[in-house]
Amino acid sequence: MAELSAESGIPVATIKYYLREGLLPAGERTSPNQARYGEEHVRRLKLIRALVEVGGLSVATVREVVAAVDSDRAAYSVLGVMQRALTGSAVEVSDEDREWAMELLSSLARKHGWKFGPDNPVADLLVGTVCTIRALGHQPLLDQIGRYAEIADRIAEADLDTLEAGVSMDRMVEAAVVGTVLGDRLFEGFRRLAQAAETGRRYSEG
Repeated sequence: MAELSAESGIPVATIKYYLREGLLPAGERTSPNQARYGEEHVRRLKLIRALVEVGGLSVATVREVVAAVDSDRAAYSVLGVMQRALTGSAVEVSDEDREWAMELLSSLARKHGWKFGPDNPVADLLVGTVCTIRALGHQPLLDQIGRYAEIADRIAEADLDTLEAGVSMDRMVEAAVVGTVLGDRLFEGFRRLAQAAETGRRYSEG
């Protein structure tokens, strides 16, 4: 385990914690107090660290995500589990508001060829978000929702372009997890930079 710590850059105490929490698979036992760890353990530790420290996910969420990565389900099913784990809690809305939001979002989804319905992993998140925007009186943001959808399509294309052809299914799913979690953080940072630049172009004096 000391060698695993040195290779991964993660303290032994943290590795033991990840083992107890079921985030990291156990090593091959070679004696009562020693186990052999391989490159897959190093890669998993780096994934966990990225999800927790950079992605900001809770240990419970990471446990659910890595369990999905390790499962033998189809990639589409695994990504559905991942999306549910990453979505967070939903905002309570009235039946009337939910009906309005679902109509708006379903129309947008049809236009872009997205599969969307009440059981979709992100349905509650999107419904709560658009209802909150409307409740706050920010109609101009809702008026631009189509532009946000177009940007999402371009981002999805970039996401899928990063997946390596010919790699194992677990590596492909792992790459999708990393791309989703860290890609969100990357886009968040770029968006802040772009907002600052656009604000300067539009509103700076002189």
